[in-house]
Order: sequence, then C-alpha cells, then structure tokens
Amino acid sequence: MNAKTILTIGMTSVMMLSFNACQQSSHENPLLADSSLPFSAPDFSKIQTSDYLPAFETAIQQTRDNIQAIVDCKDSATFENTIVPFEDSNRLLTRVSTVFFALTEADKSDELSEIEKKVQPMLTDLQNEISFNKPLFERIKQVYDKQHDTLTGEDQKLLEEIYKEFVRKGALLSDEKMARMKEINLRISDLQQQWGDLLQAATNDAIVWVDKKEDLAGLSDADIAQCKKDAESRGGKAPYAIVIMNTTQQAPLASLDNRELRKKIYEASIHRADGSNPKYNTFPIVSEIAKLRAEQAELMGYPSYAAYSLDNTMAKTSENVYAFLMNLVKAYVPKADAETKTIENFARKTQGAEFQLQPYDYFYYSAKMKKELLDISEDEVKPYFNVDSVLLNGVFYAANRVYGLTFKERKDIPTYHPDMRVFEVFDKDGQSMALFYGDYYRRASKRGGAWMDAFAEQSRHWNQKPIIYNVCNNAKAPEGKPSLITWDEVTTMFHEFGHALHGMLSNCEYKTLAGTNVARDFVEMPSQFNESFASIPEVFDHYARHYETNEPMPAELKERMLKSINFQPCYALGENLAASLLDMAWHMLPSKDIPTADKAMEFETEALRKVGLLNPFIPIPPRYMTSYFNHVWGGGYAAGYYSYLWTEVLAVNVADTFAKLGALKPETGQAMRDKILSRGNTGDLMQMFADFTGMQQPDASAILRARGL
Repeated sequence: MNAKTILTIGMTSVMMLSFNACQQSSHENPLLADSSLPFSAPDFSKIQTSDYLPAFETAIQQTRDNIQAIVDCKDSATFENTIVPFEDSNRLLTRVSTVFFALTEADKSDELSEIEKKVQPMLTDLQNEISFNKPLFERIKQVYDKQHDTLTGEDQKLLEEIYKEFVRKGALLSDEKMARMKEINLRISDLQQQWGDLLQAATNDAIVWVDKKEDLAGLSDADIAQCKKDAESRGGKAPYAIVIMNTTQQAPLASLDNRELRKKIYEASIHRADGSNPKYNTFPIVSEIAKLRAEQAELMGYPSYAAYSLDNTMAKTSENVYAFLMNLVKAYVPKADAETKTIENFARKTQGAEFQLQPYDYFYYSAKMKKELLDISEDEVKPYFNVDSVLLNGVFYAANRVYGLTFKERKDIPTYHPDMRVFEVFDKDGQSMALFYGDYYRRASKRGGAWMDAFAEQSRHWNQKPIIYNVCNNAKAPEGKPSLITWDEVTTMFHEFGHALHGMLSNCEYKTLAGTNVARDFVEMPSQFNESFASIPEVFDHYARHYETNEPMPAELKERMLKSINFQPCYALGENLAASLLDMAWHMLPSKDIPTADKAMEFETEALRKVGLLNPFIPIPPRYMTSYFNHVWGGGYAAGYYSYLWTEVLAVNVADTFAKLGALKPETGQAMRDKILSRGNTGDLMQMFADFTGMQQPDASAILRARGL
C-alpha cells in the first residue's frame, strides 16, 4: 500500500490536441473552467480524452505567464507579491494534472498512455524553467533573507518550504552544473515514463493460464469464478487465468494445492521484468536512473542519492536508516529461522523428510498450519468481509465514532468508472467538509496496489475543500454476488482511508502545506495507525457480518481469527526489510559504482547476502525485486521504502496512546485531529508526534511487539 504522493509541477504527466483546435470546435473544455459540481469536483460526464492536451498546453502557458509576472514585478520582493503569487501560479495546472493522472493510474487506455508520453517532457521542461529561473529565485531569496524572522505560522513555514525546495533542486548551482541538472531531470522523466509502460505491459503479460479447473483445487468457488472472469477479460487463451499483482507473493499461493502451479505463479511474478522474457527487461532503465540520481546528488554536494534524499526527512541520514533497519534484521533473523523450520517440519509430515520449503510453499503450508492449530482459514472468514460492509460499517463507522464524521452517498456526481462511488463527508457540526471517492475493484486498466490521492487538496487560501479518493485492487464478484475480501484487504481499506482522513481533516492555509504533503517517513503514519481500528471489537463487530444473514461473526470464530492475525509474523517483516535494504543498497552508491544492467541481478543478490537476508534456510524474498520495484523506480520512494517500517513505529506508538486515552473516545480523536491530522506540514513533525503521544522519542521496539515478535 502505498500512499501516492500528491503531484506537483513537474512530478505529473499529461497531454492532448492543440488548444487552437479545441477552440474551433463547439465543445468547451471542462478542464479549463470551474466545475459547477459540489466543491468544484471534476465533471467526468463532460471531460473527453481530447480535452487533456489542450488543457495542459493552456495550463502550462498560464503557469509560465504567472511566473513571469512575479519576475517582472518592479516592487521589492515581499511575501505578498512573490511567495503568495508563486503558491497560486500553478493552480490550473494542478487541477488538470490531478484529474489526468488519476486516470493513468486507475483506468489507463492506449490513448491516455500516448498523451502521457507527450506531456511528460512538457511538464519536466516547465519544472526546469521554474527551478532554474534565476530572477525568480533571487526574489524568493530576498524574501527569505529579509522576512523569514518576521513572518509567523504558516506564512513562515510556506516561505521556508519554497526556498528550501529551490535550493534542493539546484538553484544555487553554477551555470554548468545547472545545465547538467536540467538534462538529468529530463532524462529521468523520460525513463520513468518508459518504466511505467514497460512494467505494466510485463505484469499484464505475466498472466499464468490454466487449462483445467482441477488444477485450481484449493481455491474457493468465488476465486475460481474470478480466475474465469480474468481469463475472459484478458483474451481467453485458456479457460482460467491467474493475474499477477504488483508484489512478489501472490494471493493464490496460500491456497493452491498444485505445487507446480504455485511454482509457475511465483516464477512468473519474480521474473516478470528481469529479461527472462527478452521483451520485458527493466534493468537498463533501473541502472540508468540509479546512475543519474547518484549524479544529481553529487552535483548537490552529497556522496549518494540516499544522503541527498534523506536530508529532507525525519530520519535525516542514510546511516540512521541503515542502523534502524539492521537493528530490526538482528531481531528478525533468528525468529524467521525458527518460524521457517516450524513450517518446514509441518510440511514434512505429509511431504516427506527430504522436503525443502520454497518461497512458493511458505504461505501454503503456513495457512494449513494455521488451519490445524487455530482451526481458521480465509474461506471461513471471508463471508463476513463484504467490501460494502467493510466500507460503510467499518471504515466509515470508525471515522464517525472517533472523529464525528458522517457520510452520504452522492449518485449525482459523475465518476471516471462505473465501479467508483462518491460520498459527501460531513463534520460533527453537520457542515459539509469533503468529498470522498472509492474505487475498490481491480481491472486490466488499473495498475496494481492501493493508494490515496486527491482531485483537490484543502486550502483556506483558495477556499478549497478537499476532494479525496482511495483506489484498491479487490476482486469484483459476478453481478448479483457479494464481493468478499481477505483480512489483508480489509486492513488495506482501513490503511488507505487513514491517508484519506489526513487529507480530509486538513485545516491549513496553503495547499503546499496541507494534508499529506509531509515528509515521506511521516506520511504513512496516519494510514498505518488507522489500520488499528479494524480489529477494535466494537468496530469489528459492526462490519464483520455474514453477507447472507447479516449476523455478526460468532465470538468463537472472531477469537480464533484475531489470534491468527499475528500467526507466523516473520514473513511480512522479512519481505519489507529485504525490499527496504535493497532500495538503500542501490541509492547509497556513488555514481561510479552503480552496476550496469547486465550486473543488476548479481548486485541485488549480493546486496541481500551482505545484510543476511539471502539465507537459504529462510525462503523469504523481498516484497519487491529490483526489476518491478515501482515505489523506487516509478514512484516517489527512492531511498525511502524504509519509511513504511519507520512510520509503523510511530503508528504503533500513536495506537498505544489511543488505547490509553480511549480508542473510540471523541476526545481522543479530537486531540489526534488537532495535533496531527489537521496540521499537514505546518510545524515540526516530530514535535506533533510528541504533542500527541507525550513521547519525546519513538519507541522502536513497539513494532516487534505489535507484530507478535
């Protein structure tokens, strides 16, 4: 799960036909006019694919004009005539970008892909123009030098963030270094576009086709029906299809009896983009991006990209991150070794004394062991996890109990896909405060994973209320049948809604500081904390109801299920540790040491061996291998994947505080809202954490306790 970072200028992508052509037609571009819908929500009933490029062309030009007006101002630079206009300069572009990129992530078409390829360099050019505009930066620096100490509150914080971001992007570089930085920015932008297209194609092509229903033994009837549906929607090369999702492990591996099919699925997953099929090899892109990032850092005076990137986070240094991760590895390895031996010995009871547990066996025998020891299985509990009930009676119910929010479905507001639902959100005083969109079902046009983003971020300055959406990849049942999900998918819905709450409860003056626009190693805290509500008895009993009878999950089954949550917990921690350290391994290198594409696989293997996570006795691979690690090569988590574990520590500490004060008490929720969720990036993040928890430093050991280790 990952929260998707809200896009800003140059971190977006989009395109269309020329604006002149648009003007000559009778169709008025809805992206260029204020929407008449509530909160100025995007009107998807009017937006056409041909609207995007002219909208981008116009919005980019408007941004350029706004920047030039700041530069041309004859008055001495002040906060009011320089910083505020800069904050406002890309408002139209932000509106166009947020709509377009929502579709390229969740409902992508060939036409949108082609548009994306054209717009990406346009946006990167604009970002370079702004980042390296010397007269513009000179005015911003004048304000910083003269007014920083006299400004207060959000005005001061906005000035700091804008000034420091210019410096981080190279505004103080020499002309020669600045020119090279521009070249690197353009090339990375192009490579990330190539990465996204290639990885999606590789993942779609990695489908495992199945000829016989009996080969799917172990899967539930609903899962088999989904395999049939997936086969039909993807060309029907065989009667059934196992669709590969974005992570290394695949859900069917926990249930499939056919070991050869499990192996085939696992290998399709890990080899999807490593050149095993010559059509799909992302390593040349990986190697070049890593080398360019390292060069960026060196231009800025840092020894590695990790050092450069982490300078702007809570962790501060790569040494701090590495020490944090290795302390967890030290505690994890002996427990993982013991857990693996336990599972392997269990399997040997039926498979013989020579049986060796493989990565594609781990979930299968762990699930069987759980069934035997705890008498629990996914099929037994899934009838109580209907997507609609989880959302309405779980996710929304917890938000109501804790924060006083209520939700009213709005079927009159258009969406980009029929599966999407829209809810108006009301505060405890009855005031309308946000729109929330939910897009929960997987489809071929949607990338893997789950995320939160916004069509509009909260801003008092813009008089804009938040318009937030969540996207997941749950299997959709056939028409007339309930869509039942796993416990992991339940917690994912709570997780992504934690991000949504961070966006919806924001109460900031400026968009740049609002909602989820915080350090990468803080942004996952509200979402991971929100997962804790899924298992609080009152909340659980409210949504975990049988889809046919509406009866709550029986107390005895609930007890067994909740006990099973931390059953054999080492896998989840190990795969995250391996992915985090793999990310750091690539980004702690100087540019001269970045491996070439043909050495990338060897580098990955050696990196995991060095940290003790390539252990033949512990078959736990990284959550993402290098060749499909989208967070790092296509997203905003380079040298930052550790933040999921880092923020889990913060989240557990916050959950412990809630438990002490009363997890469902409105007073506790109000304190969380006042001290953290409403404040965005308007203050020191560690101080916000301390203000709520009363802890001056996070307790890192809490993560092991929370995971049952």
